[in-house]
Amino acid sequence: MGEDLLIEKMPGHWLLARMGKRVLRPGGIGLTRKMLSGLNITTSDNVVEFAPGLGVTARLTLAKKPASYTGIEADETAARQVKNYLTGEQKRCIVGRAEHTGLIDHSASVIYGEAMLTMQSADNKLKIIQEAKRLLRPGGRYGIHELCLIPDALDGTTRQTINKALSAAINVGARPLTVAEWRTLLEQEGFTVKTQATVPMHLLELPRMVQDEGLVRTARIAWNVLRNREARKRVMAMRRMFREYKQNLAAVMLVAIKE
Repeated sequence: MGEDLLIEKMPGHWLLARMGKRVLRPGGIGLTRKMLSGLNITTSDNVVEFAPGLGVTARLTLAKKPASYTGIEADETAARQVKNYLTGEQKRCIVGRAEHTGLIDHSASVIYGEAMLTMQSADNKLKIIQEAKRLLRPGGRYGIHELCLIPDALDGTTRQTINKALSAAINVGARPLTVAEWRTLLEQEGFTVKTQATVPMHLLELPRMVQDEGLVRTARIAWNVLRNREARKRVMAMRRMFREYKQNLAAVMLVAIKE
């Protein structure tokens, strides 16, 4: 992911992956597990994952032995990595975009995406949610795990400041919403939110790192960062930004039902 980019130009999640970090979701593996619990994936489900990235959640999903799994991944390198986890005719990862998957109507009973809607424009956020609605059968479940702004009444000036600082730190345009706004996006497309959870944005804090990666891998990541000057500069800038706005940044998980 991002092999041809200089470290100073690389999107933040690619840089962290280069340093050895596997869990790149804003709420960590704990919030991912809560999302999967809310989705209640069984052996009869046809699952679609938008932007599986390194495939950490894909592996958790595959352990539940769904009837089928389809990943939709825009990055070819990431798609190849996910394919390494897949066996059998009903397990695949397609290079494509979440807003236009090419899959047939009502072909899924469960869809989820993590840490990807935040990076989309308002128009693309809506297109991706509409695509999930098209693919889901009635009663199907849709899960999201995204960065969010708190509180819901956050003023516009603070929001703009955070968005600008966040985009500069991670080298990707970031447009997080408040929890109420994430809910509204789903509800206006006919989804009913059934499960909701939020946790602090502690992606680069040591306790979360150990929880997500384990002690040995956390030490390895730290060593990789320490010995690479440009990477160290970028990672420390990201952590400073997250800490500066910790009162207004969090991670949210929503599971909704298509009525």
